[in-house]
Amino acid sequence: MRGEEPLSTRAAETARVTTAASARAHVRGLVDADWDAATRPAAERDLIDLLLVVSELVANAVRHGGGLAGFEATPARNGVRLSVHDRSDVVPEAAYGPGTLPAGHHGSGYGWPLILRPARDISIRPRPCGGKTVTVLVPVGTEAP
Repeated sequence: MRGEEPLSTRAAETARVTTAASARAHVRGLVDADWDAATRPAAERDLIDLLLVVSELVANAVRHGGGLAGFEATPARNGVRLSVHDRSDVVPEAAYGPGTLPAGHHGSGYGWPLILRPARDISIRPRPCGGKTVTVLVPVGTEAP
């Protein structure tokens, strides 16, 4: 991994992210570029967790946040930092909760618990133009040799 790069260097790459699928593809490409597959491959379990968090954050922005207003992914020393911008000022009640899954199947309420389990350094900040930015760090280690 090369380390954190300024968000401005990734801006052109993230401009094409408009769906959960395109966000996952973008993040997968970022990991492939920043972790050396031959000598230091990203741990598969961590990559699965990372892609799940990407999907849930983007889906939440689309379903509950008034739409996806932006997406950024930045490699960090110990993982990948994700920032998802949406158009809603509402902070989900479950965002800082214990991460427990809902009792029974109600069709929703699973996203935040799935995000909270692997994610670290969670912050939710209002955007100057309205809406909010959800930022998380998802740890990504390397496979043992």
